[in-house]
Amino acid sequence: MERKARAAGLSGAYLLLIAGVLVALNVLAYGANKRFDVTKNERFTLSKGSANLVSKGLKENLKVTLYVTRGLSTIDIFVEDLVHLMTEYEQASNGKLSYVLIEPTTDEEREAAKEAGLKPAPFVQSDETTDKASIAQGYMGIVFEYGAEKEVIPVLSPDPNGRTGLEFWITHKIRLIRDKVEDSFPMVGLIKKDGLKITDANLIAGGGRGKGPTVKSVLQQHFPFYKFEDVDLGDGANPIKEELTGVVMLQADKDWTEKELARIDEFLMLGDKSLLVIAGAVNMKPSDATMKAELNLRGMDKLLSGYGIEMKKEAVLDWGALMTIPVQNQMGRMAWLALPGITQVRHQSGLDDKTQLLDNSFIGFFRMPELSVPFPSTLVAHPEKQPKAKFKTVMRSTPNSTVSTDSPTEMKPGSNWQPKGETGQRDFGIEVQGLLKSAFAGKKIEGIDKVAAESPKPSRVLVLAAGQFICNPFARSGNPPPLPPQMAMMGSFGGDRDLQMIARHYAGSYMTNAILAFKNLLDWLSNDTDLMAASAKLLGDPNLTYADITKPKIDLTKMDEKAINKQWDEYKGQRKAVQQKVQWSLTLIPSFLFALFGLGRWQMRESSRSKYRLGRERPKADKSKSGKGGKSSKGDKSSKGDKSSKGDKAKKAKKAKGGSR
Repeated sequence: MERKARAAGLSGAYLLLIAGVLVALNVLAYGANKRFDVTKNERFTLSKGSANLVSKGLKENLKVTLYVTRGLSTIDIFVEDLVHLMTEYEQASNGKLSYVLIEPTTDEEREAAKEAGLKPAPFVQSDETTDKASIAQGYMGIVFEYGAEKEVIPVLSPDPNGRTGLEFWITHKIRLIRDKVEDSFPMVGLIKKDGLKITDANLIAGGGRGKGPTVKSVLQQHFPFYKFEDVDLGDGANPIKEELTGVVMLQADKDWTEKELARIDEFLMLGDKSLLVIAGAVNMKPSDATMKAELNLRGMDKLLSGYGIEMKKEAVLDWGALMTIPVQNQMGRMAWLALPGITQVRHQSGLDDKTQLLDNSFIGFFRMPELSVPFPSTLVAHPEKQPKAKFKTVMRSTPNSTVSTDSPTEMKPGSNWQPKGETGQRDFGIEVQGLLKSAFAGKKIEGIDKVAAESPKPSRVLVLAAGQFICNPFARSGNPPPLPPQMAMMGSFGGDRDLQMIARHYAGSYMTNAILAFKNLLDWLSNDTDLMAASAKLLGDPNLTYADITKPKIDLTKMDEKAINKQWDEYKGQRKAVQQKVQWSLTLIPSFLFALFGLGRWQMRESSRSKYRLGRERPKADKSKSGKGGKSSKGDKSSKGDKSSKGDKAKKAKKAKGGSR
């Protein structure tokens, strides 16, 4: 019993010691405000981009006021995260940012929050065990004051989904108020040409009458970081302003003249300038339900080939990453519609730079797992034409892609596509960066003089050979044409209903990433890496990947609709099986390991007990040293010893008696 008590005491002491060490480490880490973030997108710590903005980008002091409401557990957790994040901002700012926390409890504080632009809101927390909900009414917002300007986030959502991108929205407001005070908005030029524009209402179904959202309106509402300026080249008579950080070329309906292209080249040769080209060889008319594509380079090859990028007059059909859209057939069942003309480009871990489909280390696609690329064309890099520049492929097809050179060719869903020709990977996104040689070196262009043969500073060119990358291709083809102003009040009607139905699915699944990618491409245009790093916080946690499960390969020449649907059902079944395996593994394996640990501890304790048994027998006497009758000599000695010990006691007693007398 004594040993058990001693073992229990030692175990308890060890547990208390370990618990004390853990508590001390947590207290020290909390006091020092330090976290170790091992998530891929720095989910729990401040990004380097936000830290650079507040430490190097602020010339004046920035005051931040947090208005919060407490009382519910979800709100309290959110407030704790918000305070921790603002503390990181404050520490990174080198004294340029300070914040205060206010819980409006008095009428004066609530009135101050309302005057600052905040909105009161109800916060609801449901209890799944009792099916009851708790409600708290109050404020949850932020006020930013910088110089004479003020910006407000009127309402923050404490909901777990609402926390995604919290750092981005705070950094967004800090940069916006900074740019307002210092008038430091990057200037982006949009080259005017008949064709696609960021002001076209082609993002959603039914927006063709001009009533739908546009890329420009979305950017101005959510990402107002840039000032856009239309660049009218005047058929090449007008130069591009030097104040612009970069220019954007979109898909054109008419050919580019040599003089217009020379003006763009002249701008790049100034040095430290950027050119973003979102255009390819596949040309499609708006509000054309046939979706017939004409293959035409529109003269762009005269400019791009000079920078070492060859664009081929062909359309890429990727059978290994084709888009599939669920539609309802005539029987009312859900079927999958295959669209090889639209490529689903995904970043795949483990691939090298020469085979990676989507380079999400590139600033334009930073940490993006997937993008939809409508009707891309093939690009071929020729580094020998620009020896002082670096070439980088940022987007390409799978090895199971073919090309179509037929013009016109019908790209409408349900068309009888058939793989033809050689399969292989095709590039359709290439970046060139460095000291660029002029694309028109040695040529005399009327009205353009003194163009440098080489840029004095590094310039940048990025070509995405997909003209409809920043629009909804099915809305653009399926929506009705714009009405004249005098008829606009009649509302939206007409168009192709089937394409509009597909456009709704496309808008909900792919347009958010496309617009975010375009915003990142504008960051690339202005060479702003700080905001790009914060933009990564808009992306949620990565979904479960299925590395061993490949999407079905659709062969339209050998498979009918029934066979295609069967393959997709098998694919979904394999994914579901993997999900179940992961679920049961996470449930059972930890329990099994814990039980195994308990059995091991039990065996160790039993082994220790066997060494120290109570009441063990005395060792038998050695027969060689025993006397007659088996009597031990030690026994005799012990008896004598007993007598002598009694005599000693008697003598001591006598002495004691004599001493007392």
